[in-house]
Amino acid sequence: MTVIKELYFTEQDLELTAFKMLEEIEDFCKINRNVFIPNRSALLVLDMQKYFLSNNSHAYIPSASVIVSQIVKLVEAYFSANLPVIFTRHMNSSENAGSMSRWWRDLITEDNPLNEIIDELTFPNSLVILKSQYDAFYNTQLEKILHEKNVSQVVLTGVMTHLCCESTARSAFVRGLDVLFAVDGTASYNRKFHTSTLINLAHGFVTPVLVNDILRQIGRDSDD
Repeated sequence: MTVIKELYFTEQDLELTAFKMLEEIEDFCKINRNVFIPNRSALLVLDMQKYFLSNNSHAYIPSASVIVSQIVKLVEAYFSANLPVIFTRHMNSSENAGSMSRWWRDLITEDNPLNEIIDELTFPNSLVILKSQYDAFYNTQLEKILHEKNVSQVVLTGVMTHLCCESTARSAFVRGLDVLFAVDGTASYNRKFHTSTLINLAHGFVTPVLVNDILRQIGRDSDD
C-alpha cells in the first residue's frame, strides 16, 4: 500500500537520495539533453507557500522543508548573477478555480493566511505571479515575461513535483523552452509521485539536474 505522505528527503541524505533517483531514471533520459546556458535562463520557484510548508496545514508536504535551503541558494545565485527569478503563488476564487473546486476539498483562497510564500523565500522586490491552475503559464503573464527577458531555458523548482511542477514543465516545453528540472529542488507527497514524474518528464520534456550542478555552472560563468 502506498503511503500518501512520507519524508523521502531529509537534510542528511538529500544529495544522496537525489543522486540515486538520477541513477534510477537514467535509462529513460534522452541522450540529447539540454545544455545549461545560465545567461539564457530564468529560475522558476513554484508555490513555496505556507499552505504546503506549514505542518498544521492538511496539504503539508513533509519533504518540502528540506528543499528550502536548496532553492534559497539558487535564488541568491541568480540574483547575484543578475539573472531572472520568478516566483508563483497559487490562489483560487470561485470564478477561476474551475475543476480545482471539484477535485480538491479545500482551495487556497485570498483570505487564507497560509497562501503567503514562506519567509525564507520572501525577497524584496521579488517578481511574483499569481496563478489559479497547476500550469503556471495558464492565464498568467509568465510567457510574456520570459520572452521580454530573452529567456530560452527555465530551471524549475518548488512544489508539488507531480502536479504544478510537472504541468508547468510540460507547458514550458510546448512553448519552445528548454526545461531543467531540479531533482533535489522539487518535492511532493511521496517518493513514488516524485520519481514517476522524473521518469515521464525525462523521457519527453526535461533534463533532470541537481541543484549543485546548476550552482557550479552559474559560478563558473560569473567568474568568466
